[in-house]
Amino acid sequence: MSPVPHRFSVRRFADTLVTQALDDALCSGRTTPILAISGLQGSGKSTLAAQVVELAGGRGLRAAALSIDDTYLTRAQRQRLADRVHPLLATRGPPGTHDLPLALDTLDAASSGQPFHLPRFDKLADERVDEAQWERIDGRLDLLVFEGWFLGTPAEPEAALQTPLNALEREADADGRWRHWCNQTLADDYPALWRRFDRLWFLQPPGFAVVPQWRWQQEQALQQAAPGRSGMSRAQLERFVQFYERISRQALRTLPAIADRVIALDAHRRPLQA
Repeated sequence: MSPVPHRFSVRRFADTLVTQALDDALCSGRTTPILAISGLQGSGKSTLAAQVVELAGGRGLRAAALSIDDTYLTRAQRQRLADRVHPLLATRGPPGTHDLPLALDTLDAASSGQPFHLPRFDKLADERVDEAQWERIDGRLDLLVFEGWFLGTPAEPEAALQTPLNALEREADADGRWRHWCNQTLADDYPALWRRFDRLWFLQPPGFAVVPQWRWQQEQALQQAAPGRSGMSRAQLERFVQFYERISRQALRTLPAIADRVIALDAHRRPLQA
């Protein structure tokens, strides 16, 4: 793989694209629309979400952003799940490792104009931030931007689960229990969350092969932003990305036909069309 620059940040998206995203959400007809931005790891979801919120603020609107990553189960909750179902569920990421009642309650409160708090998750600590530190939102928002790496993705057919996809599945999920459980959870529990979206945008990378590099750059940025705190090594990250690979490839196959807008990206995260 190519060398990674010491300093890294995802380039900002063009103002025209950000304007289109905001206008598309506001045209939904909802008092507080939910704009979902889906995209694989490192694709620029958080950057686009922040720009949309910034533009909304510049127009005098109240907007906020939330990531599905901020609704991960706590480490203790994931460990209990790992003990009960499969050891791989101790690792955050795949379907089943999110606190869906928390996510649903947050989106519903935003939609109804009720006061609520924005959950936050500390990825370097691999733990949910204490609730006392969550931002409180009082009064109705004009927009909530919800971003996440597999938003809107449907479950795979059972036949697709038979063959292990990577070394993680071959070595740690040889009997397929973990991937079948995650896929069933995706089929049963996540559609209720997807139905909360008023608009779904998909940042489409050229393929899954770019994701390990993008996620490594993201990991470096996290560590540079918090000197003295430990994160993942390159080897640990290469294994970590394998937890996401199956659903990521499913997203690449299905979301272009599901999303309201698809933004194709090149290997440097640049949109191929303005």
